[in-house]
Amino acid sequence: MITRAVRRDGGYVLNGAKMWITNGTIAHLAVVWAKLKEEASGRDEIRGFLVEKGTRGFSAPEQKRKHSLRASVTSELILEDVHVGEDSLLPNVAGLKGPLGCLSQARFGIAFGVVGAAMACFHAAAEYSRSRVMFGKPIGSYQLVQGELADMLTEITKAQLLSVQLGRLKERGTVKPEQISLAKRNNCTIALDVARRARDLLGANGITAEYPVMRHMCNLECVKSYEGTHNIHTLVLGEAVTGIAAYR
Repeated sequence: MITRAVRRDGGYVLNGAKMWITNGTIAHLAVVWAKLKEEASGRDEIRGFLVEKGTRGFSAPEQKRKHSLRASVTSELILEDVHVGEDSLLPNVAGLKGPLGCLSQARFGIAFGVVGAAMACFHAAAEYSRSRVMFGKPIGSYQLVQGELADMLTEITKAQLLSVQLGRLKERGTVKPEQISLAKRNNCTIALDVARRARDLLGANGITAEYPVMRHMCNLECVKSYEGTHNIHTLVLGEAVTGIAAYR
């Protein structure tokens, strides 16, 4: 984290930049996490700040030319000597606990959402296998195609069950961040695999806008990375199993 905050004139001055911020261009309020040097200890501490749109020195240009999540406004936040008041500092939270708490909520939703994308790809492939005729019969009558559909259905069903159990744990208030990481990691991986298999089954039709598969596949490429990459969640689970952090 290179964005920094310093105390000045009854408030704080922020300098730095944030990349890949959803809705950053259209939002009226941004939550910015920055390193702030604590006067008592002299050490840097991560703190959150509220920055209003229109504040001098604050801009949020939109990221263009994307091949994934094209319907989503993605932005860069640029802070150049942005002065905010004392009341802009988020109270009662310091360190990574604050932003990571928000990430757990987002990752929980992603674990469910990608299953829906996988289901859409599967249903498109299954329907296509019944209507596409090759050598005088539907391609769904061939063993290799049925094998692909069976594998896709199995992985989707496992992801659905994992999501349901995760939801139950969350309702009870007993869900752990590591369990959310497990679901996010697994479901994103199988959803992308299902989309790729469906695209392959549809052949050249799989890349056209007539079918939803290519759109889902491109979006899932991004979803697999954001809110924690596949590798980061692998290390989260590794630490949960062994008790040893291996992030460095």
